[in-house]
Amino acid sequence: MTSILLHTQAKKQVIARPDLRPGYTVRVHERIREGEKERIQIFEGLIIGIHRGHVATDANFTVRRIASGIGVEKVFPLHSPMIEKIEVKKVAKVRRAKLNFLRGRSGKSARLSERFTNADEFSIAVAPVAASEQAEAPVDSAEEIPVVEEKTDA
Repeated sequence: MTSILLHTQAKKQVIARPDLRPGYTVRVHERIREGEKERIQIFEGLIIGIHRGHVATDANFTVRRIASGIGVEKVFPLHSPMIEKIEVKKVAKVRRAKLNFLRGRSGKSARLSERFTNADEFSIAVAPVAASEQAEAPVDSAEEIPVVEEKTDA
């Protein structure tokens, strides 16, 4: 019973985001609050892993980039209200779910080949999910719990 309620509450809080996968190079626009001021900070890097979670709102993704010769990784909650938008810049050809092997590589050995050659294929692959597909009509709690009526032969 509790898990059904958690799943329905999570569906209502899901924000429309592009379909992300390991190997995508993304720009994450994150809201940063410093005192009373708020600004947008961009973190650009390669997605090395995605955790989907048990509920839709549990999903997060790890972005890695090299800053001043040092590898920096940041884990972002996918449906966080602090994320303004996510832009997909490149799509690489990968055959693994987690790209943790890139942590030990640098230079040319850390490069990934691109998957698409023309802009039309790329735009179709990274099209954002429509809001109508994400947010379904609200479901009453009475509809979620099936009521089974037992027939008695009397």
